[in-house]
Amino acid sequence: MELLRALQLLKLNAASAVWVDTVWDSEFADIEPLDSAIEEDIKVDSGVLKKVYKQLLPFSSDEDNAQSVWKVFVENGISVKTLVAVLASFIHGGKARCPSVEQRRYSLQAAALYLLLLKIPGSVANKVFHQILFDTCLEIVLKCWPQSSGKKRKKDSLKSSQGDPRSGKRSKPPKKASEEMEVDDEEDDDEEDEEEVCFSAQDLLRLREDVVGLVRTLLRLLERFSLKDKPQSADSCIRVSVPPGDGGDIFTELTNFEPVVGELSFAEKRDVDQLESLPELAYRGLWLLCSSNHSEGNECRRRVFQRLLYVVLLMRKEERAKPCLLPCTQAAYSARDQAVLFISHLVDEQPEAALPLLRILLQHICHQIVEKAEYRASGAQAVGKLASKMPCHDYATFVKWLHSYSHSPRVAFRMFALDAALVLLGQEEREVGVALEPELAPYLSHRFLVHHLVYGRHSDLSPTVRGHALHCLAQCLELPASNASKCIHELFSSSSTSAPSMMETGRSEQTLKRTETIQRTALTFRTIELSKHKSLAATHRSLGPDTTSADDQETVALFKQRVSDPKTNVRKCALETIMSLLKHGVIPCSPENLAVLSERCRDPAVSVKKKALQSLMDLLTALSDSAEVQEAWLRGVVPTVIDSESSVQEKALECLDHVILKHIKSHGNYRQDDTFQRLAWDLLGLMCDKCQDLRRYFGKAFSVWARQQKFTSAFVNSLIWHTKSDRAPGAWLVLAKVAGSASKLNYGTILEAWDSAVSSPVVDVATTCHILTVIGHIAASLNDDTKRRLVTDVMGWLKRFSLPLEVISSSVDALFSLGQSENVKDTMSFLNEFCGELVSVCEDYLSGVLLNEKGTENLNEEQLVKYLYTLGVASLHCPAKVQKRVFLLVQSILTSSEQTAPEADVELPASQPLSQFKSSMPTVVRAHAVITLGKLCLQHEELMLRYLPAFARELEVGAELAVRSNVVVVMCDLCVRYPNTLSRYIPNVSACLRDPEPLIREQTLIMLTNLLQEEFVKWKGALFYRFAAALVDQDPAIADLCEYCLVDLLLKKNPLMFSQHFIECIFHFNSYDKHKKYNKFHQTESEKMRFSLKGLVNQGKRFRIYKFLLKNFTDEQRFNITTRISQDVLACFVDSELPLDSEGAELLADVFDVLSLKEMKLTAMSGPAAGDDAPDDEMAVAKAVLQKKLISQVQKKNFVENVIPMVIALKNLLEEQRSPVLRHLMAYLQVTMQDYRSEVKELFAADEQLAAEVEFNLNMFEKQKQQEQLEQKISSFTLSPRTKGGAASSPDPGVLPQRGPTTLVPPRSVQRISHTPKSSDTLRRRTFAALLTPMGERASQGTRSSEPAKRVFDGRAISTPQGSINELTFGEQVSAIHCDPGRNSTPENESVLHLMSPEHRAPAPRQWNVESPVVRKSQSRSRRMKL
Repeated sequence: MELLRALQLLKLNAASAVWVDTVWDSEFADIEPLDSAIEEDIKVDSGVLKKVYKQLLPFSSDEDNAQSVWKVFVENGISVKTLVAVLASFIHGGKARCPSVEQRRYSLQAAALYLLLLKIPGSVANKVFHQILFDTCLEIVLKCWPQSSGKKRKKDSLKSSQGDPRSGKRSKPPKKASEEMEVDDEEDDDEEDEEEVCFSAQDLLRLREDVVGLVRTLLRLLERFSLKDKPQSADSCIRVSVPPGDGGDIFTELTNFEPVVGELSFAEKRDVDQLESLPELAYRGLWLLCSSNHSEGNECRRRVFQRLLYVVLLMRKEERAKPCLLPCTQAAYSARDQAVLFISHLVDEQPEAALPLLRILLQHICHQIVEKAEYRASGAQAVGKLASKMPCHDYATFVKWLHSYSHSPRVAFRMFALDAALVLLGQEEREVGVALEPELAPYLSHRFLVHHLVYGRHSDLSPTVRGHALHCLAQCLELPASNASKCIHELFSSSSTSAPSMMETGRSEQTLKRTETIQRTALTFRTIELSKHKSLAATHRSLGPDTTSADDQETVALFKQRVSDPKTNVRKCALETIMSLLKHGVIPCSPENLAVLSERCRDPAVSVKKKALQSLMDLLTALSDSAEVQEAWLRGVVPTVIDSESSVQEKALECLDHVILKHIKSHGNYRQDDTFQRLAWDLLGLMCDKCQDLRRYFGKAFSVWARQQKFTSAFVNSLIWHTKSDRAPGAWLVLAKVAGSASKLNYGTILEAWDSAVSSPVVDVATTCHILTVIGHIAASLNDDTKRRLVTDVMGWLKRFSLPLEVISSSVDALFSLGQSENVKDTMSFLNEFCGELVSVCEDYLSGVLLNEKGTENLNEEQLVKYLYTLGVASLHCPAKVQKRVFLLVQSILTSSEQTAPEADVELPASQPLSQFKSSMPTVVRAHAVITLGKLCLQHEELMLRYLPAFARELEVGAELAVRSNVVVVMCDLCVRYPNTLSRYIPNVSACLRDPEPLIREQTLIMLTNLLQEEFVKWKGALFYRFAAALVDQDPAIADLCEYCLVDLLLKKNPLMFSQHFIECIFHFNSYDKHKKYNKFHQTESEKMRFSLKGLVNQGKRFRIYKFLLKNFTDEQRFNITTRISQDVLACFVDSELPLDSEGAELLADVFDVLSLKEMKLTAMSGPAAGDDAPDDEMAVAKAVLQKKLISQVQKKNFVENVIPMVIALKNLLEEQRSPVLRHLMAYLQVTMQDYRSEVKELFAADEQLAAEVEFNLNMFEKQKQQEQLEQKISSFTLSPRTKGGAASSPDPGVLPQRGPTTLVPPRSVQRISHTPKSSDTLRRRTFAALLTPMGERASQGTRSSEPAKRVFDGRAISTPQGSINELTFGEQVSAIHCDPGRNSTPENESVLHLMSPEHRAPAPRQWNVESPVVRKSQSRSRRMKL
């Protein structure tokens, strides 16, 4: 018999009975290997196990033959026990530390043979089945396949989640998704890397063949062999039953064992032998385990779903180990799709049993997702596909759960809720059925997903979630489903539309701040219930139709507010959203809405600039015919070609090249119906019309392209051809930029265009200027005859004085180019001849107007301006031809008919303004005369020295806007030509930063910034402080411009600029000049008055400047400035170098208030800002903690050595003088000591009373803060009106908030009062009284400011706390003063301090009936003596 002969090859009789018994007694856990001689004899025939398998295979499917097999074994003395022991020995050979290929193959074949024995009926009766050996056969599949150890595999998976190594950026590690993942990873310390075994391709093919054979045998076994009464065996097929790192569940691990060609089909049940790929075999095994043949109830399916959960999440889950992420490869995505397809098949096939598990699976996908974009997107896709298999009731229930899930405190959960909602919106909207409960109906609509899950997160506390919500909202408009776009249109419609509940959007931040907990299940695949807060319940009740309506303007304003969000990512996403809204017509393409995108092209963040450029490109592509979009695109893209960041410049040049340059085609390739070509010429047309101010930026782009040699002869010829069409203005614009770098031009066409322009009665300013520019570029290539003809034409044109001013300037420039030659003398001779002729003509005309008695009658202002302008531009080229008479003529124009004679007792100034001459000229003429005089000064230094004082005086007393504006321009231009001479007049120019006219202030700011950048002007005198004063300009646009100039332009050039001038800012803006070092530069009284920010009225402005400067400090500068303030300011008051008078008190109060600002706190000590996502990297957290500890120690040392001695000395000094500044000192200590809460007594050991006062204030402040938090929680349950605008970074010291935490800096209106000793003493004893009084008991600020003399100070002194003081212990030198309430003491007036009028005499002290015992004893003795 063939079976017997095959069994004889296994040498079963040679195995000793003792060894067999030992193997069975050890429960197959740690067996001794088979005798090596016997093993070698068996291995003589390498196919021995396959032969036995082949002979036993027919018996596994035939009941009769199966009975005969066991009978044959008994009759032929074949011990089943020995056979199993020998097979177990081979099976365990594959579990060696580094098994060879031969050992692996024998292990797989032996395992398949053992499973085949189990399949033969009667195996249980013959005691073939053993639990441990069965588990070993399952795990051997993964052990024998070549792979790295689990430890290596885990490291690789972690490395794969670290981000792109090429970018140099390390991404955050995955967050802990639940407590199921918080299991300690127990790895053996002695585990070492296994020796590498080399496998050939042939070896791998053979191993795969053996693996397939084993899996097929297992599947056949599961078809016939029920595991219902063997629950541990069923668990072994599903759960991990191996040591950590050694593998996983056989079927779930095999699902991504190898790629599958095509898509798996689970509907068709094919024979096991027809399944070729291992994933197909694995899913057949999982399908068999889900049948009722292997478990009671739904437990087996539950475990299958739990194992597939990690396949869907792209994770690897091992026993007693945390799930580790798999690399996001195509193989992992394919395995995920197969798992989702298999789960969908189970739901279709077994809906009643699988639907409850599907709901749990979806919840666990949401619950265990990690905060990485690629994994979130993968999980969201899986959720969408699986949710589509749900019926309407289950789907609505899941969306309701997802809505609650979107309010989780975890950022990763709220992010994933947005991803999932976006995927669900991509599906067809479900119709509400009759059987669906009414309360679940709203959850089926796309409207709910858009309004409550996507839009509802746009005001999230976390900037990451805010940005992602905006991104998802933009993506909704790109979805093919029209319902999502329709729902977004509803958000911006003010009629009959329902916006998301304001309770939800307005209260989302408060909801997330609460300790909302999620009931996690530890290592169980059960339903996840989210705790429902009352606010969520209220939100759920508000889901009915038309609960709330939001005005479309308010909604647009919210998005515009997000464009200015402090976080870069939020601004980028907001730009994407606004672009999509404009693109799809949700909001109109108005100039206001389009300006949002254009302005962000100049954002401080580089990434936001690039995003704005890309958004404008996308919008222009979609709406290429819109003139408004075209103009917005030009105003956003063109100026960025001069951006300070090179990458932004490259992006802008790329946009211009892609949109304009590439679509300028030649005659043969031009198509009028080509959208892109038409767009290019439309944009060039706008550059010649509405956007002429952008041409100077456009020239920068062409200079860059010229260096890149982009302008070929074909391109230039195409431009020349277009000059003859209706596209001529745009063509001449480009040709004027290109002609200077073009190698060869068609001069005939250019000269024809010039002849046409000269003969035309109407002058097109832009086109004519471009033609003249081209002529100037080609002048060197023209012959002499052509040059003479052109010179004659230009001179004739100029002598008519009918040209616009722009054409005059271009004509003179062209004239210079036509006369330029290699010989400098010839060039000067040409210029003296022709430009000198123009100067003479202008001189004659001015003489006729100004020197004749009737010359000013019927004066033609426009003509006179053209003569003046021509004189100025021509004189620059021929200074030798300008006579002194010309100076006097121009000077005589700069007069004013209205000049009041000075009074007798008024002393005349040293220099007179330009209005010293008496003649009348219109303002426009005088303004152009200033420009002409400035051009003359550029060539004649003696003239400049003569007129500079007059220019400076004109800036001070001149009344004409145009004249003063041009004087500023002239003086700044002269500063470039004569920097040393003009340096003394910079204070006169900078004084214009406080000019009454916004135009002059803005122009002065821009021109001074340019001079400072080029270092023609230095930061000397009061220049910096006048720049700083522009930060609080009454025009917000000028204030913003000043902020941009200081931070983005000047601070980068001098990073120490702010810290060097900060202390002097305090002295300067308080107009304090008694310090020996600070605020000692020269200023006139008028300048002091103009730039003064002294007093309580200007306190808010001063602190806006202080905060702005401090926000741009580095931590090192903040640390050093505190020391400098202590040494240079506080020490001067302590040493009596500075008097503590009223001005000194004002200065010192400002100093303490500055030290109390939160901007003074080191960023390393303050931690993340509110709303920032906490770092998840443990190393980063540990580093931050260590850094904070070290900095805290250094800061504490500095505080103890440099600050505390000064503070204690000042405190004693202020108490002696009863100064109100003591209140500010105590406020500063309270703010500072928050970081040293437990060290108050130690730090102030030198002043125990001060330590007690500070500690008491801190205790009271903490109690009040807790009470306010409690009140805030209580008030959060009632809907309050939404406030507009963002919260200020830190309130001004003079402003008390109506709600919220009490500011640590007391109100200045209360601080600075009467300086009588009595009020000073009251202030000293009532430090922090106003702060610790309930807000409802305080007088309104308006009342306090309007009646300073009748002020009532509520609250009590620091040594007399309110209520009982039985539980308070005071240190020495601190008294406790008890106050007995009077008869009229009521709750309404208990906080009012009753003072007696000074007019009334104080009552006599009360006589107490108290006698001393000594006196009483002496009196009795004397009475006895008398007796």
